[in-house]
Amino acid sequence: MASHERSPALQGDEAERLVSVFMEGVNVEHVATVRVIFGDTDAGGIVYYGNYLRWFEVGRMELMRRKGFSYLDSMERGVLLPVIEASARYHASARYDDVLRIHAEIREFQGVRLTFGYRIERDDGTSLVTGHTVHAFTGRDGRPVRPPAEFRALSLSNDISREKGA
Repeated sequence: MASHERSPALQGDEAERLVSVFMEGVNVEHVATVRVIFGDTDAGGIVYYGNYLRWFEVGRMELMRRKGFSYLDSMERGVLLPVIEASARYHASARYDDVLRIHAEIREFQGVRLTFGYRIERDDGTSLVTGHTVHAFTGRDGRPVRPPAEFRALSLSNDISREKGA
């Protein structure tokens, strides 16, 4: 397929299946768990700040996977979701061997933009970082494209902000 051609949109049963999977539990945030390894830390044993953005991605990927969406399938259809904005607010430090819970949710869907919210906490409940990423649906050429049908049908909420003040 030439780079200027649009990839085919999901049709029929496939689109309906993905829409129903997304609509189920749209208000439920997903929690992924990671353990801090030595390679995630600086010389003082404190997590390097950039690693929280990697863990945002872990939470986002797990959330989408649980809802039945595959980034790989989307990429194969020529629809990408690059990050166009990222923000993190640090509240406390994680250290080597801490167990972290990653909370992720879809906060907003407008036009070609999709916003995810995140909260990472230590397993004792201590809030470590909150943040968000904004993504744009694009084609392989980097130009905005219409989101697939399963995204256009979503009704989104902001549970993470109300729950923890993120």
